[in-house]
Amino acid sequence: MKLIKAYIRHRKTEEVYNALKKEGYYSMTLVRCEGTGRYSDHEKEHISDQYPFTDAYRVIKLEILVADEHVDPVVQLIRHNGRTGYRGDGMIIVSPVDEVFKVRTDENGILAI
Repeated sequence: MKLIKAYIRHRKTEEVYNALKKEGYYSMTLVRCEGTGRYSDHEKEHISDQYPFTDAYRVIKLEILVADEHVDPVVQLIRHNGRTGYRGDGMIIVSPVDEVFKVRTDENGILAI
């Protein structure tokens, strides 16, 4: 199992989410974040209100847990649908997951996804 964390522009969230959902990836977490980096388009809509002194931008962190064989398709969906072509489109991090336990049931491992 792998945990995919993707930091994407907030304006691309709906597009990425819908693409993942269309391909059967429903269970994910979306978190509003603010981050710094090299942004080449300085649109006012995603400049941070909370941290204006940092040149921070509003981004979305998407987290999704998948079986190993689904990593490449999910990464490609995020890359394709999250891309604007400007610097600062985000990044995708893939990490191994040792174990998963479902809170409601006794399922664990891949069955808990």
